Amino acid sequence: MTATASASVPGETGTVTTAVPARLDRLPWSRWHWMIVIGLGTVWILDGLEVTIVGNVAGRLAEEGSGLDITSAQVTGTAAALYVAGACTGALFFGRLTDRYGRKKLFMVTLAVYLAATALTALSFESWWFFLFRFLTGFGIGGEYAAINSAIDELIPSLYRGRVDLIINGSYWLGAVGGALLSIVMLDTAIFPKDLGWRLSFALGVVLGLVILLVRRHVPESPRWQFIHGRGEDAEELVAGVEREIEREKGRPLPPPGAEITIHQRKSIGFGLIARTVFARYPRRAVLGLSLFIGQAFLYNAITFGFGAILTTFYDIPPGRTGYYFAVIAAGNFLGPLLLGRLFDTAGRRIMISSTYLLSGLLLFGTAWLFDRGSLSATTLTACWCVVLFFASAGASSAYLTVSEVFPMETRAMAIAFFYALGTAAGGISGPLIFADLTESGVVGDTVLAFQIGAGLMCAAGLVAAFLAVNAERRSLEDIARPLSEVEAGASAGASPGASQKTA
Repeated sequence: MTATASASVPGETGTVTTAVPARLDRLPWSRWHWMIVIGLGTVWILDGLEVTIVGNVAGRLAEEGSGLDITSAQVTGTAAALYVAGACTGALFFGRLTDRYGRKKLFMVTLAVYLAATALTALSFESWWFFLFRFLTGFGIGGEYAAINSAIDELIPSLYRGRVDLIINGSYWLGAVGGALLSIVMLDTAIFPKDLGWRLSFALGVVLGLVILLVRRHVPESPRWQFIHGRGEDAEELVAGVEREIEREKGRPLPPPGAEITIHQRKSIGFGLIARTVFARYPRRAVLGLSLFIGQAFLYNAITFGFGAILTTFYDIPPGRTGYYFAVIAAGNFLGPLLLGRLFDTAGRRIMISSTYLLSGLLLFGTAWLFDRGSLSATTLTACWCVVLFFASAGASSAYLTVSEVFPMETRAMAIAFFYALGTAAGGISGPLIFADLTESGVVGDTVLAFQIGAGLMCAAGLVAAFLAVNAERRSLEDIARPLSEVEAGASAGASPGASQKTA
């Protein structure tokens, strides 16, 4: 790495030439990468655990003797919408801080917020307390989405980035399986009283989260963030240490890295520059990100929070038994990214994103038609959802991958936060509220309408992806979207950064 002290733009600390991105991308898969995956990815298991528990305990919380004066519709509607509203707010709040202060600081803080709010949810004694801490739990998890997806994509080699990102985001559904099965035990009044079992479910999530917090302490800061924000020597030292560790593990020297890049280091990036970059420089990518997030947010938030209500309303499944059904569709959700993830790196982003969205939407239209005809039982409805969500889960996970990799390094966390917040506000807040009202009515046509809305939005997003998705497979992040601070080839060290950028 070479550096000069030039700082011609306010906020810059100098100019640096580095091969850190190329050195990270040429690393073979190693134990170090597994540490990243475990330290950062396992929090989605917690998220899935908690959200599923809430959906499955809704019926129990509404019963007399639960310790709360609350209805099932308030749990699956109001509380679910507040959770998502908190996640949107947290994503924006922490996303800006993540780009400014670093990935590591923020993914530690956001997990702490998430765990504290979850613990206080378990102590709920009034409905307002439950609502408040559902909002704050979402506030923490929203920050996790921005900080963790940024760090993962910047630390994982380009050859594996697509599948790893999808599987990590899909691991949410491992938590959903655990939450579904856990709720069966916790809702068994022969084991736990009505007012205790659901509280212990939340408490267990806190215990698991504390274990993850301990593991996460060893996950490093993103070297890509470091060299742009005036910590180039730290980035070089970190990457050199990782290279030595991997060479010892593999027993052979690493291949030479690719090209270097020269950037103007900055302490911070203005919000105005971020906004101009996302919407003026990359308008097609902005439309793509928004479409993907709205489609998956409506579908997933509606079903995650409302599937138990459908089973109890239309098929008379007791609340204590809905967990078995949810565990099945949760398993299908995880298998989607697990089995299809590799294709996002081989067949390519465009074909896989568009096809998973379109297939899930078309299959959901078919499910709605069968449900309207009365042709489905609780078991066959669950089977249909399992197939729909096998494809939808891979597509939904690719939304996070897409907005993380198609915008410049300096805007990455904020871009994830913005599209997550806007798409989720449109589909994730309205979804649970609309779905709760429609399923609570007990009218088949109302639930069919909810299915059709979700299916239509997924198909629309798939069509947008067919035309606008970026072929980002196996490409460096810096090649997909040049850093705003990069110096043009042949430009002087004092030249203004980012004078010319690709706008695909």
